[in-house]
Amino acid sequence: MSSEPQPDSKLSPTADNNHERESLNDPISLVYDSVVDPSRWAGACARVAAYVGGIGAGYFVQNQDSARVRIPLMVGIAPPPPDALFRQIYPALEGHFLGEIEQPVATSDLMPFDQLVETEFYRAWAEPQGLVDFVSVVLDKSVFGITMFGAFRHAQDGFADDNARRRVGLIAPHLRRALRIIRTFGRKAAETATLADTLDGLSAGLCLVDAGGRIVHVNAAAQAILDAGDILRSVEGKLTARDAQADRTLREVFAAAGQGDEALGTKGIAVPLTGEEGERYVAHALPLTSGARQCAGIGLTAAAALFIRKTAPAVSARPEVIGAAFKLTPTELRVLLAIVELGSVPEVAAALGVADTTVRTHVGRLFEKTGTKRQAELVRLVAGFASPFQDE
Repeated sequence: MSSEPQPDSKLSPTADNNHERESLNDPISLVYDSVVDPSRWAGACARVAAYVGGIGAGYFVQNQDSARVRIPLMVGIAPPPPDALFRQIYPALEGHFLGEIEQPVATSDLMPFDQLVETEFYRAWAEPQGLVDFVSVVLDKSVFGITMFGAFRHAQDGFADDNARRRVGLIAPHLRRALRIIRTFGRKAAETATLADTLDGLSAGLCLVDAGGRIVHVNAAAQAILDAGDILRSVEGKLTARDAQADRTLREVFAAAGQGDEALGTKGIAVPLTGEEGERYVAHALPLTSGARQCAGIGLTAAAALFIRKTAPAVSARPEVIGAAFKLTPTELRVLLAIVELGSVPEVAAALGVADTTVRTHVGRLFEKTGTKRQAELVRLVAGFASPFQDE
């Protein structure tokens, strides 16, 4: 290349705001449709890449136990080299994973372009495809690792500029919400034709509500929560929270969901709910007002699906302390932390990509090594290692 690529031109201050909202609503709608129809993820990923000014994009997961990087999905460009070589020749990779949740980071922020062009990574993989920058955003950090979404910039589009970062920041909360709801599904694919049955079978509480918060449908787990009346209750057919602040937030979320996907914005990414005895729950909202979600057999009158789940106790900032205390293998420690975060054996097996019997074998060994007999005791054991100074 004879010269460095130039950043995108910024949006004109007089740009049509309605057009901007429409261009944002399209990728958001595809992202949410992909929650109920996983076959749409590739198209959604490509549309998000186009929205932020990229020619390709993908999801990247850095495993917590091995620091290995997996790429569950990539569209628009040829896949990078194997992980070991990828990490060796792309020194900026770690910087992307160290970013704050929902805060855009570009490769051009982490290393000068004249240094990038000298790497084997650039010469062997990026340059032949015309790639000059990568703008990413961390979506989640958990015991399973760090999940990141990123879009690749072509030379004709230039380095990621303020507008690209702004757009990544706008789409990030929706990508993160979709990721969290998929995890509530237990990482099981939910086909649109059978989504209602899938929702009713969830161990998490599920409430379908209209824009005014009126309850349209609840599954068995949500009904149990409402019957207890500790964190949520039904008042004259409307879903209300015991905590006044949480109740106001939920009303805002339901009203926004009724106005379309884009209107939900950052509202309700994680609405904390606290019971009278201090039990902590978290709620996530999926808008149901457009796209494939209207055809999923969950009722056209519902504006949002609210997923409610009990939160796991805080885990020590150094999980290896737990492993050393009970002489756990790395795999046993990972299963233990997954039990704390997800709960059931089938969900842990799906998350780790192993058979239920394999997880049960490890749980049996955990019982032996820790002197416990039930999974609830394992959860309490881990809670005992939580730092009193750690915020969740």
